[in-house]
Amino acid sequence: MIRIVSSSDRIAVSQLLAAERVRDNSTLLGARQIINRVRRGGDAVLKRYAKQFDGLTGSIEVPRAKWESHARTLPDDVRTAIGRAARNIRAVAKRQVPHGWRLNVAPGITVAQRVTPLQRVGCYVPAGRYPLPSSLLMTAIPARAAGVEEVIVCCPRPDAAVFAAAIEAGADRLFQIGGAHAIAAMAYGTRTVPRVDKIVGPGNRWVSAAKSLISSDCGIDFYAGPTEILIVTATGSPSWIAADLLAQAEHDPDARAVLITTSKRLAQQVAREVERQMPVRGPAKQSIARHGGIIVCRTIKEAVALANEAAAEHVVTGNHTIANQVVNAGSLFVGIPTPQVAGDYAIGSNHVLPTAGAARYRGGLNAADFVKLISVQRTTPRGLKSIGKTITTLARAEGLEMHARSIDRRINREGATLVAPKPR
Repeated sequence: MIRIVSSSDRIAVSQLLAAERVRDNSTLLGARQIINRVRRGGDAVLKRYAKQFDGLTGSIEVPRAKWESHARTLPDDVRTAIGRAARNIRAVAKRQVPHGWRLNVAPGITVAQRVTPLQRVGCYVPAGRYPLPSSLLMTAIPARAAGVEEVIVCCPRPDAAVFAAAIEAGADRLFQIGGAHAIAAMAYGTRTVPRVDKIVGPGNRWVSAAKSLISSDCGIDFYAGPTEILIVTATGSPSWIAADLLAQAEHDPDARAVLITTSKRLAQQVAREVERQMPVRGPAKQSIARHGGIIVCRTIKEAVALANEAAAEHVVTGNHTIANQVVNAGSLFVGIPTPQVAGDYAIGSNHVLPTAGAARYRGGLNAADFVKLISVQRTTPRGLKSIGKTITTLARAEGLEMHARSIDRRINREGATLVAPKPR
């Protein structure tokens, strides 16, 4: 039975909503060893790990012709679903791409923003119990929408659906490797696997540990912990709410699935529904027992405050009024008729989302994560002179005399004739 606790029980509430990142030191140590060995040994070491952990029997890279042949074995309804989901994800991603601009800050002073796509991105596709083609769509399509030149995919055990998704998403290359060794290969490159500028996509604790370790040398989306769902409502179908909690709990025994409500009656009804719908075995049963719960609050204001404190990955709200008050969420689903699972696959929003409280400072993966915003500055002699005193005063206040003299020499035309470049 799922736990029901009162919001006045701060210890119980804290246990249910704790946004702690569990740092497994043994996993970090093991991931560091794998990364260092792949970095030194390249393909030879990579193949050994792939055989040991991924069951690899052939080559690391899957030729494009095999993508096509495998994809043709997929049932028509699955291919149609992949295509429909891809269209929605692409439509949303295209709207997310930032735009360049140019601003005349003052006479003779211009600042512009240049939007430059990353050159090469690596998309990690998990394949624990089953490969996840939806994760390939969610990572590769926004990269393509942003204009990334080359998109590569790593998946330890790709199946026909993954190959079909790779074709639909416009991926360039696919490697059948996973875990920390795949992250190392993408971060530092081998003869077979090219080095990427950024690695995105969810994964298990080994993947998360490896991403955190290489993040100073290669961009990553974010450190991913166990998945989370938080439902905040005073009304709604108990059957639907229970189904949403169990759906998220199905991912991982460490997944968090919590309902926050002001209705004791709804809390009891949902608890009964969770018990009725609970599978006999599997991660959902373990997750609900370990990290599932229902918090009964006195007011919706208190419920919203708890939601913002938790900063959960997925937040489902009973209505627009509640949703408008939630400021910390990886992704928001408005109204109980909007299932979080729809966001996992086909709404068009991204399911690669921040966990463990990271929603306090960022949202989910989107096309803007695949571009660089580069500032481009230009001053004319007149423009520089107009702000020269401001610059030199601040520089000297910071004790940086050479900074100030760099401006003084230009303004006073010492040592060279000042010629402003023509605007392009």
